[in-house]
Amino acid sequence: MVGVVERLMSEQAPLEVGYWLSSEEHPPARLVEYAVRAEAVGFPSAMISDHFHPWTPRQGQGPFVWGVLGAIGTATERLRVGTGVTAPTLRVHPVIVAQAAATAAALMPGRFLLGLGSGENLNEHVIGRGWPRIDLRLEMLEEAIGLIRRLWSGENVTHRGAHFTVEDARIFTRPEEPPPIMVAGSGERSVSLAGRVGDGLVAVGPSAEDIETFEAAGGAGKPRLGQVHVCWAESESEARRTALEWWPNGALPGALLRDLARPEDFEAAARLVDEDDVAATVVCGPDPEGHVEAISAYASAGFDHVYLHQVGPDQEGFFRFYQREIVPRLS
Repeated sequence: MVGVVERLMSEQAPLEVGYWLSSEEHPPARLVEYAVRAEAVGFPSAMISDHFHPWTPRQGQGPFVWGVLGAIGTATERLRVGTGVTAPTLRVHPVIVAQAAATAAALMPGRFLLGLGSGENLNEHVIGRGWPRIDLRLEMLEEAIGLIRRLWSGENVTHRGAHFTVEDARIFTRPEEPPPIMVAGSGERSVSLAGRVGDGLVAVGPSAEDIETFEAAGGAGKPRLGQVHVCWAESESEARRTALEWWPNGALPGALLRDLARPEDFEAAARLVDEDDVAATVVCGPDPEGHVEAISAYASAGFDHVYLHQVGPDQEGFFRFYQREIVPRLS
């Protein structure tokens, strides 16, 4: 079967719509199952979150993304997959990220991209090295990206930098072509870094200002990837209840998302938000126009890829709804 989304995007629209695999909500086998289903429905690409902890205890999952990617690589044939996003700084040394990403790219030739970012305290504090200020985290990220690119070249790398030390490291299993590195950004400093050293941008909001900053910093002509949170259900009221139960963190401000340390901390903070707060950040319900409007906001801001994250356990209902209701309207 020719994928409906793939056909639509290749023939009619400049915006590619992909699927977001939420590692915080689903166990490994289900993530693989959903990747296979996304490919069958016709999504050309997917992103998968890289978390040690879920945001809240209710979400309940935190599989090792590189193991899941290996399974997805063998279970799919066409689906392009990227990490959304990996922090190559504290919890995982950039040498190990370089090796893991090289293996994923060798397993999925031309189908893997590496999304990188400065991370969240939620996932990075677990090794006991503290949580650096944002300026230091961005310095670390830039140094890590340089190391990863050097290692992908096949050279024997020895490095003593401001944040990382590498001794005689060489990656032998590498793809024929290195995967693109997409850098997560929100705000001037991180978006400028993405434009300067990344092969593309990953963002969580349809900010035209961020796109202008990205282009001015060297990102002109590079891909711009965005994420849209949705919660399809048979009724809007059901969707709102589901979104509040499974994704209350979506209504929390960015500073909390970056700095809180434990799922229990997010659970406590989430008691301060209600259905209206969450519905302001998650498209809720069965009305296709709301979903299309959220996707279109990214296109209007200058994005060329949007990944849809269906909140909650009913992924199959979302797939059917998307194929039946959303694809025809995107045309």
